Amino acid sequence: MRPSSPVTMPLNDYESTLLASKFTVRQYRDALANKNRDAVAEAIRRRFTERYVDPALNGTNKHGFTQMAISCLMLEALESFLRGWKKSVRQSEKLFVEFLDREPAFTTLRGHGSDFFGNVRCGILHQAETTAGWRIVRRGDLFDGNRTINADKFIRALQKVLNAYCDELKRINWGDKRWNAARRKLNNICDNCRL
Repeated sequence: MRPSSPVTMPLNDYESTLLASKFTVRQYRDALANKNRDAVAEAIRRRFTERYVDPALNGTNKHGFTQMAISCLMLEALESFLRGWKKSVRQSEKLFVEFLDREPAFTTLRGHGSDFFGNVRCGILHQAETTAGWRIVRRGDLFDGNRTINADKFIRALQKVLNAYCDELKRINWGDKRWNAARRKLNNICDNCRL
């Protein structure tokens, strides 16, 4: 008896696209129809953990610059979930400033959001360097108050924000504004899976 071969989906079947491990667009649509808060919240947590947190913290050749590049991508994507934004074009600096000023895990960076955005986020993502004397290290405080960021602590602080967000989604009502924003963002992601 021959073993059965795996079923393959046509390339244009966007509903088979994985949003997170073991969670496809089709499964999201089913969870949406059933208002399954736990399934969607855990898929959001896995999506960020698998794509950002784990690679930044568990790689064999970790480097602070790579960790900060990943952290900046994660921060912008996570804030887009919180706001329900399809895109953050021309709003990224505002997004970073408000995120760093609002989130308790980043209290030491309050008031430094614009400087961080321009010299760390933009420096790393556009020029592969920090500017204006900013430094990336992997020891010490998350932020020393004088332009030095601990990349390990930064990504771990983002992980705390992610976990608090996903735990909150499980607790709050499906009609809450945070759920409305999360669904808007996930619906946009699903739409982007189409050809």
